[in-house]
Amino acid sequence: MREYYPILILFAILGVLAIIFIVAYLMMKDKKTAIGFDRNMKDSEIAKRLLVYAKPYIPNFIFVGFLMLFSIAYDIIAPLIVGEIQNVIKGDFALKELYIMVSIYASILVVSLICTFVQAIVLQKTGQKILSALREDIFTHIESLSHSQLNSIPVGTLVTRVTNDTNAISMMFTNLIVNFVKNCFVIVGVLVAMLILNYQLTLMVLAIVPFIALYSIIFRRFSRKVFRTVKDGTTGINTFLSENLSGMKIIQIFNREEHKKAEFDEKNEFLGRAKRRQIFVFGIFRPIIYMLYVATILCILYLGGKGYIQDTEFLGQTIDVATLVTFYMYVSKFFNPIQSLAEQFNFLQSAFASAEKIFSILDIRPDVVDEEDAIEIEELKGEIEFRDVWFAYVPDEWVLKGVSFKVNAKDTVAFVGSTGSGKTTILSLLCRNYDIQKGEIFVDGINIRHIKIASLRRHFGQMLQDVFLFAGTIRSNLVLRDENFTDEEILAACRYVNADHFIDKLSGGLDEEVRERGNNFSAGQRQLLSFARTILHKPEVMILDEATANIDTETEVLIQDSLEKMMNIGTMLMVAHRLSTIQHADNIIVLSHGEIIEQGTHQQLLEKKGTYYGLYTLQHTKELLQNKRTV
Repeated sequence: MREYYPILILFAILGVLAIIFIVAYLMMKDKKTAIGFDRNMKDSEIAKRLLVYAKPYIPNFIFVGFLMLFSIAYDIIAPLIVGEIQNVIKGDFALKELYIMVSIYASILVVSLICTFVQAIVLQKTGQKILSALREDIFTHIESLSHSQLNSIPVGTLVTRVTNDTNAISMMFTNLIVNFVKNCFVIVGVLVAMLILNYQLTLMVLAIVPFIALYSIIFRRFSRKVFRTVKDGTTGINTFLSENLSGMKIIQIFNREEHKKAEFDEKNEFLGRAKRRQIFVFGIFRPIIYMLYVATILCILYLGGKGYIQDTEFLGQTIDVATLVTFYMYVSKFFNPIQSLAEQFNFLQSAFASAEKIFSILDIRPDVVDEEDAIEIEELKGEIEFRDVWFAYVPDEWVLKGVSFKVNAKDTVAFVGSTGSGKTTILSLLCRNYDIQKGEIFVDGINIRHIKIASLRRHFGQMLQDVFLFAGTIRSNLVLRDENFTDEEILAACRYVNADHFIDKLSGGLDEEVRERGNNFSAGQRQLLSFARTILHKPEVMILDEATANIDTETEVLIQDSLEKMMNIGTMLMVAHRLSTIQHADNIIVLSHGEIIEQGTHQQLLEKKGTYYGLYTLQHTKELLQNKRTV
């Protein structure tokens, strides 16, 4: 019995380590309950949802599984061949037999390598297809979210979900799943081979397995936590960069570089700490698995080394040199998959943490959706009616209170009022960027809830104060990637709104480069391009939200001329602070604190000498004073 003391001591050490890890596991679990983490999805639920994307490619995975059999066969047969080579060398040496055994070994190895190469190619192609489908689903879902939902999610967070997180999941489909299955088969195959070769020695190897399982379970919990922290840190940095790079001019104007650098350093340090914890956790688990492998090898060598490694008995079975060599290789084949699984745990937890973040976005139900029986509308006259409309961005904080008005087809209606009175909100509700809480909105006598959102918006052309231009060319920004427009139609739209005045002076014309957000064009030029874009798509209803704000005098003349032309196209709804631009409107609606207090034509409202009269007089006086100062 004394001869087995070293083995017993080894298992005692493993037991002490197991107790330490269990205590750490329980302490972490209690801490998690105490501080309260966000809801976390179960691994089974994440796996089930991810496999939906793999379902269309099941034939590919079956083919890969077939190829994988050759690699598994190599892992199981190779040690037996090496053991047989040992017997050839130990016995009556015959060079021919040695050549035969080496040739068999080399043939199996070559076939295995070819199958592994083909397997990798198929998996990469399949993984990229799955990744593309997942990214498309995320982006499509983001497009379906309402304005309020998009405002509540930082842009950097959404970018991280579509890029970084999907990349982590791609690794799972191209590597983890197949290798996990392969490793499981290798482990089972090697165990069966070892049992057939020497079942008593195999039982000694299996005594290590409970420790492997225990350490893996504990590691899973720790690694899942640190990977979530890493993902949060990555998202935080991406969000910070997305916002602050866009606002870099403001940062420089107000000399806040040092302050922002301090904020960035804080977020960077948070991510750095999370990465170090990740390395620490994996740096403990990986060596421990390797330690178990070394311990098993030492046990085999210790048992085989007794009696000069010659016909040693263990539990009644003889251990010869060939058995010892074969078992040495089998233990390596047994632990290599386990060590790979340990490393794959690293990527798997990263993939699951990323998938959880992605599904948290996909699980957001859009606030504004089509009704089941919503209809398509082919044509629109442009008649609009609000009936007792109430709306609030925040519950019980009403922005609109019982607003009712009617706009006849082809009319031009302007909305006037102080900031926060509800002007822009009315225009947003008409396009169903938000849904109202009370009342009804009609277009051509049809409740807009009964019309498909895409069909409704197709008939509206929106021109906002802050014009957004995409990186590309003037042409691509006007047609918005719709190839149905000819150059003649595009140029006609530009001439109609006076945008040709500056386009003709550009060396590239319609193909002039547009940088990010159109920052190589003035505000007035961007506005004229937005007018041309709207006219080109021929909407029946045009919406202008403070389109003349912050525009220089020369460009304002062009814009004013464009507005007068566009008034003849269809129904036009306008929000304008400069009352001089809406004097020709068919109806002017004056709002205050979400309620309509006056409405009528320019002359009618001046005659009433109410709120509109006061606003117009004040603005007119300011303009006169400014003109005098200029003179």
